[in-house]
Amino acid sequence: MNQGLIRKFENLVQLHGACRQLCTLSYRKVNGAQWKPVQSSAHPVWSVLYPQFWQKDKLISIALSQHRHLATKEETKKKKKKVPLTKGEVEIKQKMTVEELARAMGKDIDHIYEALLYTDINLDSLEPDSILYEDHIKLIVKKSGMKYKSAKLKEEKERENTDAVKRPPADPAVLTPRPPVVTILGHVDHGKTTLLDSLRKTQVASMEAGGITQHIGAFLVHLPSGEKITFLDTPGHAAFSAMRARGTHVTDIVILVVAAEDGVMQQTIESIQHAKNAGVPLILAINKCDKPEADPERVKKELLAHDVVCEEFGGEVQAVNISALKGENLMVLAEATVALAEMLELKADPMGLVEGTIIESRKDKGKGPVTTAIIQRGTLRKGCVLVAGKTWAKVRFMLDENGKVVDAASPGIPVEIMGWKEVPSAGDEILEVESEQRAHEVVAWRTYVEQQERMKRDVEVIEAKQKEHRMEYEKKQQKLAHLTWRQRKAVLYKANKHLMFSKPKERTEMDKNVLSVVVKGDVDGSVEAILNILDSYDANDECKLDIIHFGMGDISETDLSLAEAFNGVVFGFSVKANDSIKQMAAKKGIKIKIHNIIYKLIEDLKDELNSRLPPTMAENTIGEASVLDIFSVTVGKNKIPVAGCRVQKGLLDKKMKFKLLRKGDVIWKGSLSSLKHHKDDVQVIKTGMDCGLSLDKYIEFNIGDEVICYEEKEVQQTTSWDPGF
Repeated sequence: MNQGLIRKFENLVQLHGACRQLCTLSYRKVNGAQWKPVQSSAHPVWSVLYPQFWQKDKLISIALSQHRHLATKEETKKKKKKVPLTKGEVEIKQKMTVEELARAMGKDIDHIYEALLYTDINLDSLEPDSILYEDHIKLIVKKSGMKYKSAKLKEEKERENTDAVKRPPADPAVLTPRPPVVTILGHVDHGKTTLLDSLRKTQVASMEAGGITQHIGAFLVHLPSGEKITFLDTPGHAAFSAMRARGTHVTDIVILVVAAEDGVMQQTIESIQHAKNAGVPLILAINKCDKPEADPERVKKELLAHDVVCEEFGGEVQAVNISALKGENLMVLAEATVALAEMLELKADPMGLVEGTIIESRKDKGKGPVTTAIIQRGTLRKGCVLVAGKTWAKVRFMLDENGKVVDAASPGIPVEIMGWKEVPSAGDEILEVESEQRAHEVVAWRTYVEQQERMKRDVEVIEAKQKEHRMEYEKKQQKLAHLTWRQRKAVLYKANKHLMFSKPKERTEMDKNVLSVVVKGDVDGSVEAILNILDSYDANDECKLDIIHFGMGDISETDLSLAEAFNGVVFGFSVKANDSIKQMAAKKGIKIKIHNIIYKLIEDLKDELNSRLPPTMAENTIGEASVLDIFSVTVGKNKIPVAGCRVQKGLLDKKMKFKLLRKGDVIWKGSLSSLKHHKDDVQVIKTGMDCGLSLDKYIEFNIGDEVICYEEKEVQQTTSWDPGF
């Protein structure tokens, strides 16, 4: 048997297999059964005669031996069943997603996209979980040749509010005095941290670069007189205002630190405004009075313009001249704070369930989630069950500012709490509950409320988008109103045929004019303070700032993966990046920038923004000359205007660019066709020398015109964003 006969025999076998497949497909449509392809172990007939061809064409023989068989009931059960249709009816409901509608119709998602092709819905923004309008749902069902019926609405019972709330105000008779909570505010480098360092006799400031705090903290200072003062150590007014925005009024007194030699600065004014908005009294601490250029009286007078009137000018604000570095007059400042606290009559209820506020939170490798909190009511003890935000804790340990274990914390006392299930946010309210079961109920309720609010916001955004697309659709329809339905359909098909087989695409290319950043901080308060500063970014028209991720802890591989995906930069505040992370970042070309000073981090971020801006061309003037006389020369048949000039400044270089100014207006830009000195062609004419020049374009000169020689250089743009530092 020759080779040609074998090929004919193969074709016959292949045709026979194709016929069998067609028969089985038609049988499948009639009976609605499920079929699955299997591979037969039988050899083709011709392989018995010529086994060598079986070895050579094994793949072909396997393909030819495929056939279908009915699936067993057990296999059918394993497969996911589509929703059965009752006489072609589809059960619909309001706010169905694309995926839900496809499942209800027994179709795939592509069918839904095709049905929406000639509607007002923007298919590029449509996802499987996108919510559809009810009229769009009905339209899709009708286009599919089906009928719809509304699903019976299940009456959802209103969920019982199981949130924890504060107790009613306590009886004044049971109130006891508590330490005042003091926040120190002021401009950068005016000595806030140095003052705290001197008050609590630690070396925090010496360890911190530039004297800027690394995170929000709370410290209890014991005075020789036996009085106690709780100080909040903040990275600036951003964290203070963020806590006030949440409705947490933790601070009783604000000490405003102003450097005696600098006077009132921008952040000094902002600090005053924040204190006024919070309704908190001020004490003025004029720092660095030991310097020769110090002028405390000038500081007091400058503050008058901002309604801060010191006692010597008839006001109520106490002013204390101090030197935080040398420890001068610090006891006077402390006594002034205690005196003001006595006037405020600060008292609290030490009994009953605990209430407090989280000042900072972080995740410690050895301790787990840890928070620093100030107790405002009740007495916190080991074993108490607390809720804050959407997490809860059973107190395992409590530590004071020196890291020593304490058994109880009364109102006004800062304490570090361990035992949280997750890390709460700085500024969250702490409430004690009766049991762990009650804590679970509170967290579940708060999570439910947040989900409902998020759903409501999502629906509002979706409806606004759909309204926008509907208006665009109506405008398009108005433009096509003069066409017949056939012409209109043809126009729409040509405009939208590229969407016929396409699904919504994810963004694959990032705009070059975008800075994507990952922000990592040591504690929640640090991250919050940085994010609050970044919230003030208002130069998106120059370069868009996109915060793709933020969180606490050291820089991880996940941070690098995000930065790589978005071509971003990782910024860290008081965190670490181990050697393997640094090597991975260097290999992938990802920038990691770690700082211990907030305003240095922001300055670095501004530099990154500047690097994303396109350079501009700037003109650098090299020389200026005045036209003293005009004449013309004949070259061939053409008359060429020539200007007799004297160089007033710099020099004229024929290789550079030139422009002609007349009464301050530029009337020409280009290059010189000739430059002469005493009839000699020259390249350069210096200051005070006379010359004759002609332009590369026919321009008539006037006496008094100015000829400017300049060069163009690329200059890097800078962002107009001012973060307030």
